[in-house]
Amino acid sequence: MTTQPDRDRDDLSRRDMLKLAGGVAVLAAASGCEEGATVSSASAALTGSRQLIDPLHYSSASALAAGIREGRISSSEVVEACLARIEQVNPALNAVVQLRAEEARADAIRADEAQASGESWGPLHGVPMTIKDSLDTANLISTGGTLGRANFVPERDATVVRRALEAGAILLGKTNTPELTLSYETNNLVYGRTNSPWDLERTPGGSSGGAGAIVACGGAAFDIGSDYGGSIRLPAHFNGIAGIKPTHGRVPRTGHIFPFGGTHDSFQQLGPLARYVEDLVLLLPILVGPDNIDPAIVPMPLGDPSAVDLTSLRVGFHTDNGISTPTTETQAVVRAAAEAMASLGAPVSEDRPDGLEQTFSIGFRVFGADGNAAERRLLRDAGTEQASIVTTGAALGAVELDELLADLYSVRSRMHAYFEQHDVILCPVNAKPAIPHGTTSFPDYSYTLSYNVTGWPGVVVRAGTSPEGLPIGIQVVTAPAQEHVALAVAAHLESELGGFEAPPI
Repeated sequence: MTTQPDRDRDDLSRRDMLKLAGGVAVLAAASGCEEGATVSSASAALTGSRQLIDPLHYSSASALAAGIREGRISSSEVVEACLARIEQVNPALNAVVQLRAEEARADAIRADEAQASGESWGPLHGVPMTIKDSLDTANLISTGGTLGRANFVPERDATVVRRALEAGAILLGKTNTPELTLSYETNNLVYGRTNSPWDLERTPGGSSGGAGAIVACGGAAFDIGSDYGGSIRLPAHFNGIAGIKPTHGRVPRTGHIFPFGGTHDSFQQLGPLARYVEDLVLLLPILVGPDNIDPAIVPMPLGDPSAVDLTSLRVGFHTDNGISTPTTETQAVVRAAAEAMASLGAPVSEDRPDGLEQTFSIGFRVFGADGNAAERRLLRDAGTEQASIVTTGAALGAVELDELLADLYSVRSRMHAYFEQHDVILCPVNAKPAIPHGTTSFPDYSYTLSYNVTGWPGVVVRAGTSPEGLPIGIQVVTAPAQEHVALAVAAHLESELGGFEAPPI
């Protein structure tokens, strides 16, 4: 496989910009430890996990990047630690489905040689990652979970993969996803089922289930997932890690198995999964911005999470969306998060956006509006003759489609009025923690789907534990282009409510 730093780099100005941006991000995060930092700022919370820890594979991506940059550890050490962890846990999890161990070791040696000579590849120099199998990786099998692509090897990386590699990351392998990413559980006819690291009889979620499981276990510093109805946020919740679904129009989807376009184009976003919120802050600027291929992506400035005054935020929360009532423990986590914000002096109120209870039915109707024609086309293009997903259905007529889209934009408008009185929404990620395999109840997933319908950004971080010992996440949602606010709040909740804990596997 062509490897870092020898891959084609057709965006050198962007690479140089990211090197600078990465340094600025590190300095901004570190400012929370300096004299004069205030409790009202999120900066202190964003530096909580930047120290290397034992075992090394559970260190944050930010700490690993800093350690490599400062010569305290080598990329080779980190890569070996992650590969050893994959070897240890993957037979039980089935999370990593393609592994490029020897190539990654060679990349790490080159990273260390470059570091020794004073050359920086970028803010992720030498940091190991895995990539969800729905994203193309040049010269490495990328199936998208469908049989027709069981041996498909792309010639080019997906845009987000290329950007991570150009920032210095090292690719370890690919992580499992359901066919075309179209399931809340991770299982397909190519690689089979992925299991939760918290209980092998439970699902790690979908569709970024393999990503969530292996990141939770320390097999990679981070992964990049996709979110159509909760597919980043749900695995973050089920596996006890952090994840962000950015604003629609922020991150290019070029090179994803389910591409941009179609009646539900605005529902899907790509974003990172990591163990700590600070890593989402590090990774998001690397992935965003137009690639001049995905036509929905526009330039949107990213704010600085460390500069957010948490005490000034108007916080709204709800424990029940009127569609599916969560477990008692899930509701308690949301209330604990609201109390953590109130303790800072932030104004907090219990209410939910007008129209929220309609988003689930509208969202699923939009998914099926084309009669599953998009899925049939993608399976046909892949050469898949035997599929695990349902592709039959009747497309809506012109009048019905017009009425549905009118309803969609009406509910978006009604919900958006919520931000006249609020800056942040705290709510469940799902009605339940990780469920046993094969027991999906679709209304439970309405807590994430609602914010695919609106296109708003959402961050998930672990904030509690169920009676069975399973992680429970909190979802932090903000208005479009306000990811920095969501990240700042999530970092504070992470520091107050516990955040990442290692699974028992």
